[in-house]
Amino acid sequence: MLNPVMKAIQIQEIGGPEVLRVVDLPIPQPEPGQVLIRVEAAGVNYIETYFRKGVYKAALPFTPGSEAAGTVEELGPGVTGFSTGEAVASTSVLGSYAEYALVPAAQLVKVPAALAPEKAAAAMLQGMTAHYLTHSTFSLKSGDTVLVHAGAGGVGLLLTQMASRLGARVITTVSTPAKAELSCEAGAAEVILYTQVDFEAEVKRLTGGKGVDVVYDSVGKTTFDKSLNCLRPRGLLALFGASSGSVPPFDLIQLSGKGSLFITRPTLWHYIATRAELEWRSGDVLGWAASGELKLRTEYIYPLANAAQAQIDLEARKTTGKILLEP
Repeated sequence: MLNPVMKAIQIQEIGGPEVLRVVDLPIPQPEPGQVLIRVEAAGVNYIETYFRKGVYKAALPFTPGSEAAGTVEELGPGVTGFSTGEAVASTSVLGSYAEYALVPAAQLVKVPAALAPEKAAAAMLQGMTAHYLTHSTFSLKSGDTVLVHAGAGGVGLLLTQMASRLGARVITTVSTPAKAELSCEAGAAEVILYTQVDFEAEVKRLTGGKGVDVVYDSVGKTTFDKSLNCLRPRGLLALFGASSGSVPPFDLIQLSGKGSLFITRPTLWHYIATRAELEWRSGDVLGWAASGELKLRTEYIYPLANAAQAQIDLEARKTTGKILLEP
């Protein structure tokens, strides 16, 4: 390696986007069981804003980023099944906002030859999130009706496609007519402009007062109460994000009065905790993306030095689909 130094984003104290600073760091050396990858594209996700703010804890200083695609640069001792120069991708491992990243081999997957690195990076975290939500958290079947908040967001577009693929009727909420068009293209049967109408009343109208089987809610604070009211008896609220803020304390007795409802707060890590599950979900997602069955929308690609702006735009909901960094 000619130059032992790499560019990386480092967080030295928690705070706003301004704490995302470009620094020079030594290129790390893989230890047993690790693989050093050259990062060609890194995903920008809400979870990284939680680490930046200290909602999720990481020892300071640290390099953020939890999703990367690139090529194998070097194998650590004892690693088998991968070779240098091979196209790979990972998620749920800190450190992808950099030119190089260390990944445990157990959490690394191979990328189909037909899939470009930026597509692989766009598919991993959000694609596998949509996969576990539709295939495991609530195993959708033909005839189910679902409500997807932020229907034009990165997860929302993929979740809508997967739910439609399984035969579910998908209702989404979006903020603008342009986003509504994107949601319809992804397979939404009905799209609610929540800036113009009350989404709870509209869901009840669209379902004849019955409610939906499951609500997929990544918004949190501003949608939580009405999301519960949109459910049929014994329906499920999958609260997998909090872009509007954390849900305030909630008395669980309300679940019985609203129809013996279920609530879960899932995270991707618990749904790829085994190698078999990781390979299942990533294999489906990357395979569908490579074949064109799963459409990926990448709206903005920022240089690594603009990581702060990427997070600003993400939190301001100025974007649709996926945001990437390219070192």
